[in-house]
Amino acid sequence: MKKVYPDAASALKGLLRDNMTIASGGFGLCGIPEHAIQALVESGVKGLTIIGNNAGVDDFGMGLLLKSRQVKKVIASYVGENKEFERQVLAGELDLQLTPQGTLAEKLRAGGAGIPGFYTRTAAGTKLAEGKETKVFNGKEYVLEEGLRSDLSIVKAWKGDKSGNLVYRKTSRNFNPMIATCGSVTVAEVEELVEVGELDPDQVHTPGIYVDRIVRGKKFEKRIEFRTLAGAAGKKDSPIRELMAKRAARELRDGFYVNLGIGIPTLVANYIPEGVSVTLQSENGLLGIGPFPEESRVDPDLINAGKQTVTTIPGSSFFSSADSFAMIRGGHVDLSILGGLEVAQNGDLANWMVPGKMVKGPGGAMDLVSGVKRVVVLMEHTSKDGSSKILKQCTLPITGKGVVNLVITDLCVFEVEPGKGLVLKELHPGVTLEVVKAKTAAEFRVALQ
Repeated sequence: MKKVYPDAASALKGLLRDNMTIASGGFGLCGIPEHAIQALVESGVKGLTIIGNNAGVDDFGMGLLLKSRQVKKVIASYVGENKEFERQVLAGELDLQLTPQGTLAEKLRAGGAGIPGFYTRTAAGTKLAEGKETKVFNGKEYVLEEGLRSDLSIVKAWKGDKSGNLVYRKTSRNFNPMIATCGSVTVAEVEELVEVGELDPDQVHTPGIYVDRIVRGKKFEKRIEFRTLAGAAGKKDSPIRELMAKRAARELRDGFYVNLGIGIPTLVANYIPEGVSVTLQSENGLLGIGPFPEESRVDPDLINAGKQTVTTIPGSSFFSSADSFAMIRGGHVDLSILGGLEVAQNGDLANWMVPGKMVKGPGGAMDLVSGVKRVVVLMEHTSKDGSSKILKQCTLPITGKGVVNLVITDLCVFEVEPGKGLVLKELHPGVTLEVVKAKTAAEFRVALQ
């Protein structure tokens, strides 16, 4: 049984047709099947439904298929920095089915494992659960999600052998293992192709039974989305952002496993208290995030969930996105620090979209707020137009119901207390209670303790 093909175009020959569903591995631009994507563009196949964590950027990755108008529907967790993707969605030119990142990973894993559906707490009570069956387990609401399969899966690995066994490298594993299993046909491209028997069986991540065709790519660009170097990350950070990050760092406890969101939460890693040891977890498949790298240590296969270049620390481990969210949903992560657009008095959080204006997608936030033990939100107290982001009730689509434990704004600190809701606990230096009241929604009473 011959699985090896000379190039991506020949590997896809006879498999493509209009209106088919294609799942593509990768996270951001890390671990994407560059050659297969380019071959899809050149094939002219159209009316595609594509499945993946995101759709690349405007001029690279799956974004190329959006640019050439070959896609009619996207099933993804994150729109992110792809402006054309967001434009087509807001203009009604593209059907977008947003799915929480952990749910998407599990739907793909389930599809490949012959599991038609499963229940998850993620997205319960939110817009993304509307129209779906729910069930209560141990007093908590869970949402029924169906497994996902594709007509064709395209994945990228570091090494492969001629029988289709695959080995991924660092955080380029991400969604590739699950997507390799869920396709009716799976095409893999690899950086190194070796003879059968040359790979250590203990090191194989995807067994060859899942791979139908394999090709060695001649050259991989492995573009880096956010090249972030040591010493450069905090140059543009304002004193108030640093103050917020320092206050959030006080929530860290020795031995904690912690997930930091993009933006201000990323800065928290710079202010871990002396004597406190924490392990940072990243949704794209890394436990034990180290500092940003020196230029000589930049590795396109090693990024965090914000697609920034990072390093590892002794004891770090890599795994798939499905395993990453199993840690999160399973309650193994102690603390999540993330950003917000609005927080309600009862601890509801909204942070993933502004209808008609901005569609970024839930990413991993819905999984995080429903699965971790404690949630801290860092955000500005007011929006750009001066309206309060601390409300009696969220006006934007929520990320999770009653999930927030602590809110740190650029003015003060609120804690969510049972039976009381948001209670003002601290004022930042130079901030008065009158200022906080003036910048908080009129219907929301601020009590200082």
